[in-house]
Amino acid sequence: MGAGVVHYGVTPAEHFVFFAAAVAVTAARPQPPQPPQPPKGWAGFVRAFDAYASHDSVVGASVLVMRDGRVLAHHELGFADRERQQRVDDATIYHWASITKTLTAVAVMQLRDRRLLTLDDRVTRYVPELRQVHDPFGSMDDITIRMLLSHSAGFQNPTWPYKAGKPWEPFEPTRWEQLVAMMPYQEVLFAPGSRYGYSNPAFIYLARILEHLTGDPYEAYVTKNLWNPLGVTRSYFGVTPYHLTAARSNNYTVTKDSAGRETVQANGRDFDPGITIPNGGWNAPLEDVARWVAFLAGAPSGDTATRRRYEGVLARASLEEMWQSLYPADSEAPGDSVGLSFFMLTRGGTRFVGHTGHQAGFRAFFYLDPNARAAVIAAFNTTNEAREEESARGFNAIRDAALELIASAGTAGKTSSP
Repeated sequence: MGAGVVHYGVTPAEHFVFFAAAVAVTAARPQPPQPPQPPKGWAGFVRAFDAYASHDSVVGASVLVMRDGRVLAHHELGFADRERQQRVDDATIYHWASITKTLTAVAVMQLRDRRLLTLDDRVTRYVPELRQVHDPFGSMDDITIRMLLSHSAGFQNPTWPYKAGKPWEPFEPTRWEQLVAMMPYQEVLFAPGSRYGYSNPAFIYLARILEHLTGDPYEAYVTKNLWNPLGVTRSYFGVTPYHLTAARSNNYTVTKDSAGRETVQANGRDFDPGITIPNGGWNAPLEDVARWVAFLAGAPSGDTATRRRYEGVLARASLEEMWQSLYPADSEAPGDSVGLSFFMLTRGGTRFVGHTGHQAGFRAFFYLDPNARAAVIAAFNTTNEAREEESARGFNAIRDAALELIASAGTAGKTSSP
């Protein structure tokens, strides 16, 4: 017997029984969840992210990586508002531009699953004004909802194609009547359904269909049927609500004068996206976008409550249907191929699903690996027009580095997953 050990008549066998019982009780207690760990390569990625942002004159940026709905790591850089010396933080609100299209597409798929429409419905059934557009390849009645969702209807890319750089020009058309007035002077650019051709107005037409069938304005429908069920609470369209104005990021454009001097110009925190909200109007902090991407990635194994909530928004089978490649994409697309609004991109044998956004001075991207339920989300508040090609190469390079990070995130934190 060791010195200082008092047994008080307890036999060694009884002592072992008590010890074993104590271990069992301790093991049965709920263990606190382990804090999420950054994926392998996170530190190197952050250095590359900062180097890219510095070289591209980015004023402020944020990035996060997540798995199974949990943020594994996040990083903020620079200023949300340079003039006010307001640093970027995890509450900073960015504009997500064309990533909004993923909201619009999922909303349309909700209506499809409720049997309020089919993807092969003629668009002119709901938007008869489109019969005014010239179609040298056939009848406008041949264009379907599926073609709008897959950017294969043949419509032009810009919503407002008449920019000449005048200060009095609208940022985007503000009323539906303006789009209708343009229709007799536009034409379909290729045979509908024959190939991919990115189109912003296609998603305005999708929103018109949604409003026609539900009676809700687009913004109200998304709030009630997508954001509320997913706990997305600080997202909005249009002008920033007063209680979020302090968190709203300004946005910047880098320009070059005739002498080659670069200037970083602030564009102002708010701007009017007008009628283009369904194709590019979402404003949100990264946390809200992470909730959306967590829904897209799917619930962790065994998390029945989360799976049920996600399925209440859209069935998993319908999401995966949206990720089936329909057309190869061109070199300027955010992926190798396009499905129903989402873009697919393959790197190192892994297939990623995602989208990019670019409007005013804001740029952003998200990509996820559906098999690993891992994703990356990034936002920048600056666009470099002084070195556009170089800037685009840098943006794509940091995106590809982020995709490599997802591969690491796919195996990170497995023991701490809920």
